[in-house]
Amino acid sequence: MKKRILFICTHNSARSQMAEGLVNALYGDRFEAFSAGTEPGQVRRGAVLVMAEIGIDISRHRAKKVDEFIYQKFDYIMTVCDNAQRGCPFFPGGKEYIHRGFEDPAACAGAEDEILACFRRSRDEIKRWIEETVVDAGN
Repeated sequence: MKKRILFICTHNSARSQMAEGLVNALYGDRFEAFSAGTEPGQVRRGAVLVMAEIGIDISRHRAKKVDEFIYQKFDYIMTVCDNAQRGCPFFPGGKEYIHRGFEDPAACAGAEDEILACFRRSRDEIKRWIEETVVDAGN
């Protein structure tokens, strides 16, 4: 049976969306990932573009509110921003809670190439974290 992961970020617009896409595309044989936000917005264009660069399509993802998942069972509840960790509701079905705050790539300013560089950095940091925390940990 696949282990279930819920990634939570405030707006569910970039970091948690990329994490969901990475897990489902790269480790979908062992894990089933979802993402949600405490105050969902819109999926960021930068997240869609940098994921497409590595062959992962998240263009059909939508931002979701954590309430959609509140009574579901998850092996991991993983918060990827500090605001979400503070504002994250208790999940009765969550077995393990893991947090790591990543910089918000949506907060980057400048030319498009500079902004996309922020999204790439977040994508790559999140990928390494997922590998170290869940995948390589023997789970």
